[in-house]
Amino acid sequence: MPADTTDIDDIRARARRWLDDDPDPASRAELEAVLDRLPASAGDLADRFAGPLTFGTAGLRGPLRAGPNGMNLAVVTQAAAGLVGWLADQGGAGPLVIGYDARHGSREFAERTARVATGAGRPALLLPRPLPTPVLAYAVRRLDAVAGVMVTASHNPPQDNGYKVYLGAQLGGQLGAGAQIVPPADAGIEAAIRAVGPLAEVPLGPPGQVLGDDLVSSYVERAAAVIAPEGSRDLSVAYTPLHGVGGAVLTAAFARAGFPVPGVVPEQAEPDPTFPTVSFPNPEEPGAVDRLIALADATRADIAIANDPDADRCAVAVRDGAAGWRMLRGDEVGVLLADHLMRRGVTGLYATTIVSSSLLRAMCAARGLPYDETLTGFKWIVRAGGGSDPLVFGYEEALGYCVAPDLVRDKDGITAALTVAELAAGLKTQGRTLADRLDELAAEFGVHHTDQLSVRVDDLKQIADAMARLRASTPTSLLGHPVETTEDLLPEADVVILRTPSARVVIRPSGTEPKLKAYLEVVEPVAEGEVEAARDRASQAVAELRAEIAEALGL
Repeated sequence: MPADTTDIDDIRARARRWLDDDPDPASRAELEAVLDRLPASAGDLADRFAGPLTFGTAGLRGPLRAGPNGMNLAVVTQAAAGLVGWLADQGGAGPLVIGYDARHGSREFAERTARVATGAGRPALLLPRPLPTPVLAYAVRRLDAVAGVMVTASHNPPQDNGYKVYLGAQLGGQLGAGAQIVPPADAGIEAAIRAVGPLAEVPLGPPGQVLGDDLVSSYVERAAAVIAPEGSRDLSVAYTPLHGVGGAVLTAAFARAGFPVPGVVPEQAEPDPTFPTVSFPNPEEPGAVDRLIALADATRADIAIANDPDADRCAVAVRDGAAGWRMLRGDEVGVLLADHLMRRGVTGLYATTIVSSSLLRAMCAARGLPYDETLTGFKWIVRAGGGSDPLVFGYEEALGYCVAPDLVRDKDGITAALTVAELAAGLKTQGRTLADRLDELAAEFGVHHTDQLSVRVDDLKQIADAMARLRASTPTSLLGHPVETTEDLLPEADVVILRTPSARVVIRPSGTEPKLKAYLEVVEPVAEGEVEAARDRASQAVAELRAEIAEALGL
């Protein structure tokens, strides 16, 4: 039809303008090939030019492909130029420190960011090799940098990459020193990016300074010191970095702390941007840790630990009697770590998010410790309490834990793994396990059973439609009990919270993936000696709750 022809002509013209400004011969060739396949490639071309990747509080994240709606050298050059311009406008002085993982394009994007920074007259410091995100967050504080950039797509699929920004103390304040950006910084950086002119006019300077391994050694030493110097180190650990960059740093940290070096899944030990053994490189995804469990079983390990590819998340599996091994939920690991720190006498603010279990709140109330609850994301957790009490621990149910905020003001899968190992080793000396300690917490505070309804979509409109459907017809009862409170966090956040006397549901779109998520929790009292029976009741209730929420969302 004529309208279609007009649309194709318009997009073709935009693509030609993009080609004229794209500094990367490879992506230019890629886009030329798409143009050559018109009109058959019209859908692909339209998607690449549907709009620019938006720089939000998670920075940039998207598929590796040519065009403004993808991660490529042109988009990264524009983002870097906008960032360094914004830093200058804010009066921020000092170096920009840059880290990167082992994904396709990560090193090139990091090096281009360094050259844009030096071209603008700002020192650029590059981490010495592909390293975990926590090392970059640590470096921002350690080097007193004005800001940091981490090139990573974390646990996204292999075809993605991303660009995260951290601010130093000058612009982030003491609570945000070394933390991810929050509004209004994200909007300011986005506006600066959009104001960047032709990329040919962005000055490129020298490659910057590549930092030495002493920075990594410093992080390893400080990470190992997070756990108490006394205590058992008798623990056998099976481990996988899931083809990511955590392996060398985690094993070095374990050795420095005095633990036996974990056994590593051989097929997943080295960084590989294709992630050949997993469908999604996320420990939460079905099948992702099958090889880890097999290794743990074969070696009779005490516990099994997985990092995600950039090692800011930590997953833990334990033996579960005759049932074999089971992965602990993020909430279970979070409350175990919090309980362990409390028992070590660590006082201060304990924090989690609105989608995490309410058990941490109950623990803090019973033990007289300050507690705070934030919106989802570590950028909020590390700013919890507004400085009223020093943050000593924060976690989110998506396997993120901050056990040492003064070291890394973000989630850190390396120090979390060390602290889990410290707890497990101490329990082992008493003939007990992490599962035993969870039973004791359930007996004291009741079973807090959490689960998710998570739906991946191809069209983001499906998520918007489901949220609109929920708001138009909000459930008035769940599990046969009236919904006592309904909270809608718009416009601050696209979140709806439903509460009954024994259940809570938090529904929101994912901030990093094309998913709609409903976070489910049922609290079941425990009579003396009936933890397992209470767990069975809670599990059944959560299954019923999942079905009710799926119906309400039209999924």
